[in-house]
Amino acid sequence: MSKNVLYTSWAKHSKLWFISFQTIVTKELNRFLRIWLQTLLPPAITMSLYFLIFGSVIGDRIGEMSGINYMSYIAPGIIMMAIITNTYGNVVSSFFGAKFQRHIEEILVSPTPNIIILAGYVTGGVCRGILVGLIVTAITLFFTPLKIYSLPISISVVVLTAVLFSLLGFINGIFAKKFDDIAIVPTFVLTPLTYLGGVFYSIDLLPPFWKELSLINPVLYMVNAFRFGFLGVSDIDLMQAFAVIVTFILLMIFLCLYFMKKSFGLRA
Repeated sequence: MSKNVLYTSWAKHSKLWFISFQTIVTKELNRFLRIWLQTLLPPAITMSLYFLIFGSVIGDRIGEMSGINYMSYIAPGIIMMAIITNTYGNVVSSFFGAKFQRHIEEILVSPTPNIIILAGYVTGGVCRGILVGLIVTAITLFFTPLKIYSLPISISVVVLTAVLFSLLGFINGIFAKKFDDIAIVPTFVLTPLTYLGGVFYSIDLLPPFWKELSLINPVLYMVNAFRFGFLGVSDIDLMQAFAVIVTFILLMIFLCLYFMKKSFGLRA
């Protein structure tokens, strides 16, 4: 087969794959934007309550954390917490909904590669996470001034974290068999990891044993990397934080594609 034929074939397939990707992303965007009162407004209200309770009420008694006003210190963590929960929730609910309504089968039997299907759902989750993050950041400005220490670091951490938890939500969606299953991981895994991930405190305040134990929590690395992007302070080395995040992303991509190839949780 000549190079021209191969190139033409590849170009044709690439165009079809892009259309498939674009279709999935458009569907995902329309899904959460159509019901924005349920998808975008609740996180804004919830995070405002965190600022009122932990920042305004408790923050005055704590004073400073790592030499920074407590309200400003917790702001990046609260923003990151909103991004994590919404990216995860968007993908798991969307993919499981497609399974429950049985229209995911139409996508799986199409010639669309699994990586394109995965990329479409993940992109939808990332878009919702970033949008929620921007909304919460705007709300944060009503409580405390924010000066971004490094915009590239802040943006890269947000995107990588959103990708990671979108992938985790996809895995949960694959194995969920009923609606109750999509709430188990957020309740018993995601919430504890987030609250114990240094959102409201510095791990330097912990006893040595609990400080070392905290280092196995991946959320800790994301929160501190994002905090460094905003404030220039972190309990974790920045390169180490990025290494942990990227490693988990690569692992989750491999698992997602493996589960899809083997049809785990996707067979009727």
